Amino acid sequence: MHTPLGSLYRFGPFQVNSVSGELWKNGNRVKLQEQPFRLLVILLENAGEVVTRDDLRHRIWRDDTFVDFDSSLRVAVGKLREALGDDAENPRYVQTIPKRGYRFLAPETYPELATHGIGELGASPSFAQTAAPPVDRSNWSRRWMLTSVLLLIVVAGIAIAFRTFRHQSPQEEVALTVVPFTAFAGVATSPALSPDGSRIAFAWNGDPAHGDKGFDLYVKALGSETLLRLTQHPSESISPAWSPDGAQIAFQRLAGADSGIYVVPALGGPERKLRPTRMPTTNFNFISRINFTLISWSPDGKWIAFADVAPGEEHARIYLLSMETLEARQIPISPKRAGEGLPSFSHNGKYLAYWCFVSDNGDAVLYSLPIRGGQPKAISPILAYPNGLTWSADDKKLIYSRYTTGNGNLTSELGEVTIENGSTKRLAFAGSAMLPTVSSRTGELAYSSLSTSFNIWRRDLLHPESPAVELMPSSRAQFDAQYSPDGRRIAFASLRSGLQGVWISSDDGSNLVQISDPRYESGSPQWSPDGNRLAFDSSHGDRWEIYVADVGEQKPRKLVTNVSDAIRPHWSRDGQWIYFRSDEPGRLGIYRCPAAGGDAIALSRDPGVNPQESFDGKTVYFANTFSKPMLRKLSLLALPGTASEVGGLPRVSHAGLWALSTGGIYFVPAEGPRSLRYFDFATRQTRPIFEVDKFFGSGLSVSPDGRWVLYSLVGDVSSDIMMVDHFH
Repeated sequence: MHTPLGSLYRFGPFQVNSVSGELWKNGNRVKLQEQPFRLLVILLENAGEVVTRDDLRHRIWRDDTFVDFDSSLRVAVGKLREALGDDAENPRYVQTIPKRGYRFLAPETYPELATHGIGELGASPSFAQTAAPPVDRSNWSRRWMLTSVLLLIVVAGIAIAFRTFRHQSPQEEVALTVVPFTAFAGVATSPALSPDGSRIAFAWNGDPAHGDKGFDLYVKALGSETLLRLTQHPSESISPAWSPDGAQIAFQRLAGADSGIYVVPALGGPERKLRPTRMPTTNFNFISRINFTLISWSPDGKWIAFADVAPGEEHARIYLLSMETLEARQIPISPKRAGEGLPSFSHNGKYLAYWCFVSDNGDAVLYSLPIRGGQPKAISPILAYPNGLTWSADDKKLIYSRYTTGNGNLTSELGEVTIENGSTKRLAFAGSAMLPTVSSRTGELAYSSLSTSFNIWRRDLLHPESPAVELMPSSRAQFDAQYSPDGRRIAFASLRSGLQGVWISSDDGSNLVQISDPRYESGSPQWSPDGNRLAFDSSHGDRWEIYVADVGEQKPRKLVTNVSDAIRPHWSRDGQWIYFRSDEPGRLGIYRCPAAGGDAIALSRDPGVNPQESFDGKTVYFANTFSKPMLRKLSLLALPGTASEVGGLPRVSHAGLWALSTGGIYFVPAEGPRSLRYFDFATRQTRPIFEVDKFFGSGLSVSPDGRWVLYSLVGDVSSDIMMVDHFH
């Protein structure tokens, strides 16, 4: 595996590899402890800018971990200066900014980027070059995966998206009027305005002649109801981009072995495959169906920017495909990133904008890269779960979309970022708004508007043929329901009060009470063995942490431990421990800490999620990723240990759709996302329990007596293309 270009820094005689954690001087390795090294990388990432003490406290130390932060920081800075041979009085590299923080004086460099810009990629062999990566056919179940891409986003993403959103406070909102461009049955999405603003290319899965088999590419002119179908290959996802002259449309198709980048005449004709592509198989899968298929065609017609996953890699990176040679080259990447996506060329052809994902939580930073040489530059602060990006007609702003929990539902909103100063502004539309597109000539704005619903249901496992009963009916999203140990109460996540919170009810859905603080987003509730407390994850700022609330007292308290960014808690059977997943950079993995608080220990460095202890207290089970995971198990009798797969158990639909019982595992399989099944530990055999008409949402819970099962279901899903009247 090659080292990503953006992970290497050179200054003076030094070279830093932020991936391997190594500092070299004149070819000789320099020893540097973890905290001073992390300090160095943070300063390099922000070379020339002041990094505040508060930022360093947040990124290197937890606020409640070190009693004497000042002393710890001084020690780290001193060790860093010693390793660099730097002088505090006359700094060459690390400058102290009194009462504020520190600045790195020598700018970081991407060695391969110093003399070559994107426009010169064809003559720059030092850029990472990729052959067409093979498509992993085993990762796709084509029969059901050809259904609605947006539906899959909602279903699979609901397990984690609700508990990892970060809220921003935009400077102001701009109210705009929108009119529908499409009003079709099914899902119309991924719009792309033609350069002259007269037509829109989009993906649609509702053609009556073909049924709900998947998406094909269509073109429709403004003011006309005539549809032109350009492809005859129903696919899981299609994302188009127009050529500068409007004569052709390139698109990235997600369809198993046929996934790749294609081009087709805009007025109809045979399609041509340019190269195969792969999608991420890690934590981004629940949003990658859209994010990592979006492409952009440069205004000079020479390049197509796209996201792809190289062989042996987990995360997507941005590549440029030459339309002359069909050779693809990777753009420089920023260090410590968990992937890139959603590329967009500016209309003047001078810049390429894209999202860099900071962590597997979906946090992302908006970047811009000069086409004719230069380094990637961060434009915006961290946002949560972006799902669209385009430039304004005058290239002074970037229009983005991101998931949010506004208005009490999982939804998506548009915003704009001013390039000059990075200020953000929310664009106020009714309903969900995602995947924006802007015409370079007219400035017209179009986007996709998604609507869906889902709620909690109970079913009799002794009589699975009996009708299911809906509990706690609500017009707003509800999921992750969990029976109390005595089976008399239910804890669940709900947006019924506007902001996502943790609620409890009686087992029949009555007597609703909110347990979490209504001012903060919270989710993933889990009962203590005695039924007196609830553990859940909650965001009281820019990080998610575990909180514990006494059910009677209803006052959440933070679980104080030495690991941050903690989600998806689960109690040990004896009530002494709380298991969780940490997304803290450099410490990703499964942990447990005392239920009363204290230092956490790593159980597995695998990027797992949703840990659950076995009923005998000897094993912990967890999903190895969020989407289509394999379940793994780890012995608690010999820690630290090595996890192994649960032999004979098929892949699960996603990390929130399995639950332990005394003799086996209830789960929703990846190859059958509308069926509940049971895996028997003794026989290693799987048997069906029941089928549902809709897709499962997040959360499975079996009552203590084994009689009932709780689950959530996705309701109706539709999506239309909307036009903004007189945008800018």
